[in-house]
Amino acid sequence: MTFESPTKGRMTLDQMFGDLLVYMSEDSTAQYKLIVGTDSHTRHETIFVTAVVIHRKGKGGRYFFSKSRRRPIKSLRQKILYETSVSLMVAARLTDLLQASGKEDLDVEIHIDVGRQGETKELIREIVGMVTGSGYQATIKPDSFGASKVADKHTKN
Repeated sequence: MTFESPTKGRMTLDQMFGDLLVYMSEDSTAQYKLIVGTDSHTRHETIFVTAVVIHRKGKGGRYFFSKSRRRPIKSLRQKILYETSVSLMVAARLTDLLQASGKEDLDVEIHIDVGRQGETKELIREIVGMVTGSGYQATIKPDSFGASKVADKHTKN
């Protein structure tokens, strides 16, 4: 899986993680949160974008994204389940890297593209349960900017 940095270009997962560590070392007194969120858009195919955001609380952040294409997925439930599964897979890989680098105390949040308004409200309990059952904090709309803003921005390009 490769990632794009808006400022540094294409990088591997390991390179992206290294950049996260450098960013956190620039202000070691700040509090950080690692956010993973996936969104998708379907036309002739379904484009999935997973965003990884390192949020320096109160002081901005940095993000990276990975894009993949799949056959068109028409079922909203299937799309949301797949988006969440991709986010969980990326979060698990990052969690392993965090543990190996002594940063296991960093908060990791999964931002899910579901909310109490619209069609996705029926899926909240199931998807949030999937995330919390995997050991991560789940965040839904309107607070799930990692999926609904950052990842969404790159699904249409």
